[in-house]
Amino acid sequence: MRSITTNRAVCATTVIPSKARNLETTNRFGMRRFLASLGMTIALMTIACSTTAFAADKLRIVLAGDSTVTEKQGWGLGFAELVTSDVELHNLAKGGRSSKSFHDEGIWAKCLELKPDYILIQFGHNDEPGKGLARETDAGTTYYENMKRYVAEARKIGAKPILVTSLTRRQFKEDGKIHSSLISYVNAVKKVAAEEKVPLLDLHARSIEYFEKLGAEGWHHLSTIKEDGKWDATHLNPDGSRAVAPLVADELRKAVPELAPRIRDIPQASLVPAK
Repeated sequence: MRSITTNRAVCATTVIPSKARNLETTNRFGMRRFLASLGMTIALMTIACSTTAFAADKLRIVLAGDSTVTEKQGWGLGFAELVTSDVELHNLAKGGRSSKSFHDEGIWAKCLELKPDYILIQFGHNDEPGKGLARETDAGTTYYENMKRYVAEARKIGAKPILVTSLTRRQFKEDGKIHSSLISYVNAVKKVAAEEKVPLLDLHARSIEYFEKLGAEGWHHLSTIKEDGKWDATHLNPDGSRAVAPLVADELRKAVPELAPRIRDIPQASLVPAK
């Protein structure tokens, strides 16, 4: 009987330390898992914070205008390729809109909701007479007033407005020169820019110079053909967008020097048309 009792005692003294070791091992394993999980959480939080900080550092620019500013038919496509990766660009330009209808349809309100740092504003084409009451404006009165309102409302939310004169229509006459129908609207924008001390990009003048160098027939490769079979003298195809956008970017870095680092290098050759 004594030997049986002794064996039980030995078994007891053997089993108890084994449980303790298992518990200790389990605790160590659990701690390692906890620390690993904690490390992963901290790493993810660090990445999230870094991403948020990077997004916050991006400069936000909004484009407001008609079809000649859009990516599909205007200089918007080429311009998007010229800004650096630290620019968050939103192109809210919409075809067929004037300085009046863009505001009346609530598109301008969406521009302001984005809380941009800068807003580039270009209208004129659909403000001309014959566009209908919902769109047309008088250059010296309602158009001028609309552009002043855009400037004031942009500044009210802390954005910096930048006015852009209208991209020219390729309206060539017998003398080989462009006779633009947009002059009165261009002059109204220049007046607003001078009075309100707003940076001005004179795309109208730059685009006339550019297309006149190409000549009355030399710009067709930058345009599209309309449904009636004639060349579209207003809008741009992708090549046209990439030809005109450098003019906008070049004007921008001159008029707003603090934005120059946000614009990629523009080869001087791209500012002069190749015939």
